Amino acid sequence: MADRLKDKIAFVTGAGSIGPGWGNGKAVATLFAREGAKIFALDINAPAAEETRDIVTGEGGECTAYQADVTKADEVAAAVEACIAAYGRIDVLHNNVGIVESGGPVETSEESWDRGAAVNLKSVYLTCKYVLPHMERQGGGSIINMASAAIDLAVPGYGLYAATKAAVTQLTQSFAVEAGPDGIRVNVLAPGLTLTNFTKRHSRNPDGSLNPEKYEAFVSAMRKTSPLDRVGEAIDQAWLVLYLASDASRFCTGQIWRANGGAAIPH
Repeated sequence: MADRLKDKIAFVTGAGSIGPGWGNGKAVATLFAREGAKIFALDINAPAAEETRDIVTGEGGECTAYQADVTKADEVAAAVEACIAAYGRIDVLHNNVGIVESGGPVETSEESWDRGAAVNLKSVYLTCKYVLPHMERQGGGSIINMASAAIDLAVPGYGLYAATKAAVTQLTQSFAVEAGPDGIRVNVLAPGLTLTNFTKRHSRNPDGSLNPEKYEAFVSAMRKTSPLDRVGEAIDQAWLVLYLASDASRFCTGQIWRANGGAAIPH
């Protein structure tokens, strides 16, 4: 294990991955642990959080798995207090939950709107609400929120998702201004296409199984959007989150960071 996050306590939401494969949260939690951090791995899916914990501890790291719904204030408050009870502080908060409720303005139901806004936006507000006072008392910290390349590119049927992720971006910048005097940095990622279970939804059969031909066609099409002729993997986002969590980014706050293979370059 390296030392870029030695003795840091990292609170990671969405730290598990539902189904086989790696999600961004699992990649971040595992990389953080390899860099010396102690991990509080939160996920709404308890087995997913426990799988991340087992990976970390299997490599000699320290990790607590915790199940909670980050759209509910009482559960978020309890999770933050559990982390403080276990480790005494929170140095890094990484918000990594998100869902897509697709459909245009006519097709999207009010229930879908409320669900998408709660998971993608309200969760960021709630975790920051309960973590920031602890960071203020300890004199600093780093918060890294997750937006999306959807804030840069208008795609039919993704208006709700894009709107909530754009709101996360503005919330991040507002929090950066407010928390800066207390030594707290707040940044946001807008990742491009990254191959996780989240993106594999584009390539599934009606019964939920993965369609290999459809998946390869999707990956091929996405590669063409990047000047690098590639798509991202979860570790590509994790490396950038690690930079923002570490002291190497000590002069960076309120910024939008994009690991997207150049897909959003105007051309």
